[in-house]
Amino acid sequence: MSESFADWKAICETKYRYCRCLDSKDWAGYGDCFTEDVVLETPPETITRGRDAVLATVRGHVETSVTNHQVQNPEITFDGADAANVIWALQDRNIWSAERREVVGNAGHTGFGHYRERYVRCPDGQWRIKHQRLSYVHMDIYDAKN
Repeated sequence: MSESFADWKAICETKYRYCRCLDSKDWAGYGDCFTEDVVLETPPETITRGRDAVLATVRGHVETSVTNHQVQNPEITFDGADAANVIWALQDRNIWSAERREVVGNAGHTGFGHYRERYVRCPDGQWRIKHQRLSYVHMDIYDAKN
């Protein structure tokens, strides 16, 4: 095992960039946080495969909405020189656009939970997310009438 602080830091920077790009709707930057063959698992039991499909799905949910994603307390376990499993504590807030409110029937939510992710070092030296599972411990839903 050859984990180093530089690798730990690089993984954290990938995740921080993920959050910033997602919330600022920088889709090229967001997409670059993933491998081409990424697998995304989201509640309730939805699996999306491949970077392009993940981007299309996430954009479809949040493109016109105001979002804020924060992660803390990374638990990083290296699995060789080029792979790691990471658990992040998560808080996200999503304020849906008028169009999205019509689809989901609420005004948005604040959620608390975890990302469980698999990172790999890619041939260009960058750490990227190969697998992501999002789970919520609690979610406050905002009434669409407010």
